[in-house]
Amino acid sequence: MAEREFDVVVIGMGPGGEHVAGKLAAAGLAVAGVEDSLVGGECPYWGCVPSKMMIRAANLLAEGRRIPGMAGAATVTPDWAPVAARIRAEATDNWDDTAAADRFTGKGGTLYRGRGVIKGPGRVAVGEDVLIASRGIVVSTGAVPAIPPVPGLADTPYWTNHQAIETEKAPRSLIVLGGGGIGCELAQVFARFGTSVTVLEAADRLLPPEEPESGELLADVFGREGIGVRTGITAEAVSHDGSAFSVTLGGQDVLRAQNLLVATGRRTELAALGAGSVGLDETARAIDVDDQMLAAPGVWAIGDVTGKGAFTHISMYQAEIVIAAILAERHHRAQYLAVPRLTFTDPEIGSVGRTEARARRDLPAVRVGFASLADSSRGWIHKAGNDGFIKLVADSDRGVLVGATSAGPSGGEVLSMLTLAVHAAVPVQSLREMIYPYPTFHQAVKDALTQL
Repeated sequence: MAEREFDVVVIGMGPGGEHVAGKLAAAGLAVAGVEDSLVGGECPYWGCVPSKMMIRAANLLAEGRRIPGMAGAATVTPDWAPVAARIRAEATDNWDDTAAADRFTGKGGTLYRGRGVIKGPGRVAVGEDVLIASRGIVVSTGAVPAIPPVPGLADTPYWTNHQAIETEKAPRSLIVLGGGGIGCELAQVFARFGTSVTVLEAADRLLPPEEPESGELLADVFGREGIGVRTGITAEAVSHDGSAFSVTLGGQDVLRAQNLLVATGRRTELAALGAGSVGLDETARAIDVDDQMLAAPGVWAIGDVTGKGAFTHISMYQAEIVIAAILAERHHRAQYLAVPRLTFTDPEIGSVGRTEARARRDLPAVRVGFASLADSSRGWIHKAGNDGFIKLVADSDRGVLVGATSAGPSGGEVLSMLTLAVHAAVPVQSLREMIYPYPTFHQAVKDALTQL
């Protein structure tokens, strides 16, 4: 084995890992970046960016279909070819990470291709190489799709989000296992391109972690768009006959489709990482970190592997804290009371902080305000596609918001002011006294405040 010493070894070069490695290398530290897939990680190749490109295309189709009755007549003919071509161009010529790798090495970093395994304090093995980290190790290994143990599933050519993103044709029909954010986003995309889609969710509603109103709204929209939604049900068996999938449900009901997308969450792989060699629990769902992202002496962790939210913005937020810690710079301590979450369906479902149910468990006195976008002036003007609402959850004793949901055509953008309100504990009275621009979707926030 060849040994080489570095200041810092970063295992996993996803968005946060690449950011840490690049910033530390640019600051003059000797940094090794270890990646067994593509530099840049899930986000630019199969996650945030290409999926939102698909969603943008699907939303254009939906807007075109809304023209009748609003602005004349329209005929919309879906074509998946430009979508697939645009994704391949964005993913730098069929999932090639040369540009990202060069970006890191251009800052002075050293890139190792392969799986990084921690072999003890300050030691990381990558194949036959052992990297010695004098200052520390940063773990940014993300998560992988969690495939449920459904009989027969493992022997079929099912899709994860990777195959869904990479497909060059929209399937004739599709069954989606999982009604969370990824499942719902991709279900709506393919349905708008002419695919017959059915979503299966084991919980009693779509988007289970969010407010019940969010799942109900999305189920209603999906119903109008011809997307089948079956909640409170699980797959009991899966088979594939060479041309189609069969999914057996409770009561021996069987669904058939050309393709099957498994979107039932993600999981970490701490045992494969060698987490136990530095005293971490390899059986845990995530690595436990403190408010400076320290998991063990000389070991920091960021991103999905910390269990604080499977979002690029969480990884980048945590990355800045680790960079400051290693460079001995002052920085804030991590806190997660105002984590923004967003599902890019149409309508967008944005939320921050606690749900009403969580707040009522945590706090002695809670008030809730609700306003429908359709009842607002902007909603009336928008007309077609104006589904949505604002829901506010307030701590009555402190007089501040502790959670909010913004669902609608601009749900993610409206969420920004609500995220700030929760993060900074802005008094509800101050929010009531603000001047809200008219006519905007933000006016619905003002309407919901009157209901608290």
